[in-house]
Amino acid sequence: MTQPQQSQPIETQPRQPDPGIQLYDTMQRAKVPFVPTTPGHVGMYLCGPTVYSDAHLGHAKKEVAFDVIRRTFLHFGYKVRYVANITDVGHLQNDSDDGEDKMLARARLEQLEPMEVADKYFWSFFKDMDALNVLRPSINPRATGHIQEQIKLIGELIARGHAYESGGSVYFDVRSWPEYGKLSGRKLDDQEEGTREAVREEKRDPRDFALWKNAEPEHLMRWDSPWGVGFPGWHIECSAMSLKYLGEEFDIHGGGLDLQFPHHEAEIAQSEAAGHAFARYWMHNNMLTIGGEKMSKSKGNFTTIQDILHKHDPMVVRFLLVSSHYRSVTEMNDEAFVSAANGYRRITDALHEIERRLDAAPAGADAKIDAQIAARVQEFEAALRDDFNTPKAVAALFGLTAEMNTALNARPVPRDTLERARTAYRTLGGEVLGLFAEGAVTGAAQDDGEVVSALMDLVLKARQNYRLQKQYAQADDLRDTLARVGVTVEDTKDGARWKR
Repeated sequence: MTQPQQSQPIETQPRQPDPGIQLYDTMQRAKVPFVPTTPGHVGMYLCGPTVYSDAHLGHAKKEVAFDVIRRTFLHFGYKVRYVANITDVGHLQNDSDDGEDKMLARARLEQLEPMEVADKYFWSFFKDMDALNVLRPSINPRATGHIQEQIKLIGELIARGHAYESGGSVYFDVRSWPEYGKLSGRKLDDQEEGTREAVREEKRDPRDFALWKNAEPEHLMRWDSPWGVGFPGWHIECSAMSLKYLGEEFDIHGGGLDLQFPHHEAEIAQSEAAGHAFARYWMHNNMLTIGGEKMSKSKGNFTTIQDILHKHDPMVVRFLLVSSHYRSVTEMNDEAFVSAANGYRRITDALHEIERRLDAAPAGADAKIDAQIAARVQEFEAALRDDFNTPKAVAALFGLTAEMNTALNARPVPRDTLERARTAYRTLGGEVLGLFAEGAVTGAAQDDGEVVSALMDLVLKARQNYRLQKQYAQADDLRDTLARVGVTVEDTKDGARWKR
């Protein structure tokens, strides 16, 4: 029995970057052709988590969505620099200019130092991402490691007349930048003045946002600056770090729809006001719902990634997420997980059966099946060129699965054709959608898989011997024992096969 192998590219030669990708740009409010700043290269920046608590399902939606976008660019021949920040400064509750510090509140609750809190949830976040098979960023900058870059950018804004110091804090002068609101479509004069901001007398305008905050005595995370001891505002860190690692103008800035305003709006204003071209395209993933309602602690439906991974296979969770378009709302309830588990099993069962048959397959190829595989590959790639339409890409995999199951049940499929089918699954489902995490395992984990395959070979041979000797009770007992631990044995004209 053949152990699943790591996927190989469909094409043996490196492909030229695909010019046909279309993406939805929030700024232009339309689907537009992707034209990179540097031909053949993609610079992406993703707003990462604030590491003061366990990651939740909203993080999973965002991280998996942009992971697939990154993987798609790689598949289509681009070189990708993927920068995703970590916010570990400890901004204020609700990301406003007032209130209690998030990191300080968690540190008090857990009786830890703020940086202990940051490190604890930093590693917890990446443990969750590893389980969901999300690729690590090319660069993963932390806000606390880039204070000087943030101070420098604030100084540029003051020098250009777009920011002012007041009481040891520095604020962006929104009135100095008439384009503020162009991403979200909000006109400055129509924006409501938040009551909490309106009481801050040190602001010239209640809509001005903090670039640097004066640190109160109880604020533990604090740095020296030209304006006194304090800490950076929420928005300035992403501008400073994206410009540092991706340059004056880069391709894609991504994040959740909830960050469009005020976070991304503020990033654009402060970056462009400082004289930087900044991001060409803005991409936002939509939210998820649980039982038809947006996830929130107040509604009692707040779920962490760790909570959900205790109940469901990580790859089933990922399959559910990629089965929904990144710009669509994803519903995550018990029924959705059952459907996702069944759909994922259909695809993986077909893949494992193809791999199981490879060793004994006759030489040669089947032109009809090869044409079906090629058509499904084209269908899959066309879907992802069209604003990374993963539901249609998944549908192409289901179509391939139906055709391969028909072929496998009808006659022996030649080895070259089985190899072509396996490569399609491993490349499209594995490398692009990231659904076959076991395809990349090495060492002990891979050894365990080989042991399981070898033992199952022995079990099926023993069961066949019982049947040949007409000891049907013993054969049925073996089958029933396997069924109790989730392994199904099927008798086909080509012999017995098993699947989980």
